[in-house]
Amino acid sequence: MDQGNTAFILLAAALVLLMTPGLAFFYGGLVKAKSVISMMMLSFGAMGLIGVLWVLYGFAIAFPATSAGTINFPWTFDASEFGLSSLLTTPDGALYPPMAFVAFQATFAIITVALISGAIADRAKFGSWMIFAAIWATIVYFPVASWVFNFGLDPATGAFSYGGWITYGLQTWFGVGAIDFAGGTAVHINAGAAALALALVLGRRVGFKKGIHVPHNPPFVLLGAGLLWFGWFGFNAGSELAADNTAAIAFVNTIAAPAAALLAWLIVEKIRDGKPTSVGAASGAVAGLVAITPACAALQPVWAIVLGLIAGAVCALAVDLKFKLGFDDSLDVVGVHLVGGLIGTLYLGFFANGTGLFMGGDGTQLLVQAIAAFSVLIYSFVLTLIIGFAIEKTIGFRVKNEDEIAGIDTIVHGEEGYVLTDAR
Repeated sequence: MDQGNTAFILLAAALVLLMTPGLAFFYGGLVKAKSVISMMMLSFGAMGLIGVLWVLYGFAIAFPATSAGTINFPWTFDASEFGLSSLLTTPDGALYPPMAFVAFQATFAIITVALISGAIADRAKFGSWMIFAAIWATIVYFPVASWVFNFGLDPATGAFSYGGWITYGLQTWFGVGAIDFAGGTAVHINAGAAALALALVLGRRVGFKKGIHVPHNPPFVLLGAGLLWFGWFGFNAGSELAADNTAAIAFVNTIAAPAAALLAWLIVEKIRDGKPTSVGAASGAVAGLVAITPACAALQPVWAIVLGLIAGAVCALAVDLKFKLGFDDSLDVVGVHLVGGLIGTLYLGFFANGTGLFMGGDGTQLLVQAIAAFSVLIYSFVLTLIIGFAIEKTIGFRVKNEDEIAGIDTIVHGEEGYVLTDAR
């Protein structure tokens, strides 16, 4: 066992866990003042719930033990991993303890669920959200994580080996596997597709139109974006599971792409609206982080900058689609995470080192990237629609209109984000 790499994985896990409170600040600053507690609680609720479910059975669905060369299709479940009792010791030959990998991947599950909440800001019941999160994680995220990230533990050698059909399976069938180094499909396309479906289920906010809902606290948004960017180094570089050259490349690209995307978003704002905004800077950085996530270890830094410029500009334009198409994705999860995830995943088909169409490949990489991206998109969107409609038609998912207008912090949680009077 390599203690240095083990420490690296555990540190990366801590960084990724910090991303969810960062997301709470990012989302919290974007909503109105009377909904900030409710918005942030959706992220913190996901931390509590998904953390427990991951230990009980989430890991057993996402990473069942497998022999090398075995493809795990959806819904493979390893009962021996229930509660993680079979993973408490490190097998001979393993490079790091299985529990380090469990911890790292737990943080991915948490942030993915929390991301969806941005689509239903200002109008969702907390209890219904928690029920949705539990069901969605169980039948959508955990299986999709297995498709993409499944490094099954080989009982013969104690080593981790690919087992997911999107990674190992596509490579077996097409000769080239899909590249998703840190979760462009499993995290961002998955959450973005679910966000679109849930926005359709809950419908539009009262008075929904462009310009009527403005962020109440841009400093919160900038703070949240900074915490997200900081944690994202664990997200991307940590996905190498070793402190090596590949992790260093992923780290540099995680600087380059969001930096370029930030600039591109501001340029679009300046041309379109006449003023570059702080919220635009924060959103541009996040769009670049989303796009580089699947590609961070497979691009030269110059091509990472190009990807960031494309993602920043396109996502800045894509966030207005909700007004043209009439769906209320409150905090632009679709425009940033779904669109950015698609851009980053498909971009690899053209510029991935050695296999991209313009980097010596023949187009096969683009084909498998498209299969991976749209398989996850369709699976997540359809199942989220079903889950969301079932909750809405039974216990209800949306608060009353009058509660939405008044602000749901006091109605749902009995708290206020800002108490401006002296109650003594």
